[in-house]
Amino acid sequence: MISKKISVDELKFGMYVTQLDRPWTETPFLFQGFLLREPEQLETLRKFCKDVYIDVERSELPDATKRAALTIKAAGTPAGIRRVEHVERVTVEVELPRAAASYETSQAAWESVVASLSRGSEVDAAAVQGAVKDMSASIMRNPDALVLFSALKERGGYFLGRAMNTSIYMIMFARFLGMTPEDIERAGMVGLLQDIGMLEVPDDVLSKTGPLSPEEQKLVRLHVERGVAILHKTAGMPPEVAELVMLHHERHDGSGYPRGLGSAELGTIGACAGIIDTFSAMTSKRPYAEAMAPSNALGMLHKWRDKVFHPLLIEEFIRCIGVFPVGSVVELNNGEVGIVISQNVAKRLQPRVMVVRDDKGNPIRPQKLIDLSRSPKISEEEIYRIRRTLEYGRSGVGLKDIML
Repeated sequence: MISKKISVDELKFGMYVTQLDRPWTETPFLFQGFLLREPEQLETLRKFCKDVYIDVERSELPDATKRAALTIKAAGTPAGIRRVEHVERVTVEVELPRAAASYETSQAAWESVVASLSRGSEVDAAAVQGAVKDMSASIMRNPDALVLFSALKERGGYFLGRAMNTSIYMIMFARFLGMTPEDIERAGMVGLLQDIGMLEVPDDVLSKTGPLSPEEQKLVRLHVERGVAILHKTAGMPPEVAELVMLHHERHDGSGYPRGLGSAELGTIGACAGIIDTFSAMTSKRPYAEAMAPSNALGMLHKWRDKVFHPLLIEEFIRCIGVFPVGSVVELNNGEVGIVISQNVAKRLQPRVMVVRDDKGNPIRPQKLIDLSRSPKISEEEIYRIRRTLEYGRSGVGLKDIML
């Protein structure tokens, strides 16, 4: 690492900030170290700091960026990524009913897959493709609506919730990265089907609350090959879906399974699948662990960048979903509780929040909609800000609390 101290006024977008002139805990930043990409980051640095340290090697200045190869090597840019300007065609309020219908269609398709496999019948590949295509269309109109519905909906079982959540985030992330429509839908298929092999793992292993034995770990790990075998046998299933499903437990540094592949062998969709599978697992309630708050899960992913996961893709994923992802239940600095209903693209730390509970936990009717990017005031002296995010499923807040 080549570290250099500069004044905040000398900062340029693309510089990697590694250290501040004060403790990180005294600032709003959740992560120690970040790539300077957004105006709000610079505004916050100017407010809290005079000097910072940058990592010259990890900075992505324009001349260095132009020379980066379009390959997925350790310091390169993953193939298939394009810088695009995303435009929301409709508001989250308008898209939410269509997103809900799309979710229900896709849920029915997944349940049909489970039913078909349980009775030894063939999976309907066309129905799965149609469902993913429908979700992709919703996310292309507005990415927040389907994510919001999925986050707040009562789960119909662990694997159903995980499959839907993973598919939605894969579509959303592929769109954010500027992938082609074909790759966006392909990513959604991978997310929906990557754990299909888990259906062949014994229930007593899946529901175990304690550590797995070495033999049980082998059984669980076999779900990758079993899922690939199922997909290979499915008539009408695009062969590349099975190939990509094989990669969702491989890792950037080669520490994954089943083949111990490294970043250069994963491709962009395969690398994204590992990131989103991990995020989805951490933010879901599992037999052996409670659901983690989204911001905490993002913090874990950020710590693992450049080791377990491709560093640029981790940075981009955090930019994609925001530090406070849509659907997050958040506590505001006055004790009120709200739901993040949409992102502010230019100011990821300041989303739109629907306040649904007062500081004593009582429902607020009608709900209060605030845009944190506009610095709404609690009082003459204090503006609204997010104090913390609450764990999924433990706040008691759900779809019943929003009436868009």
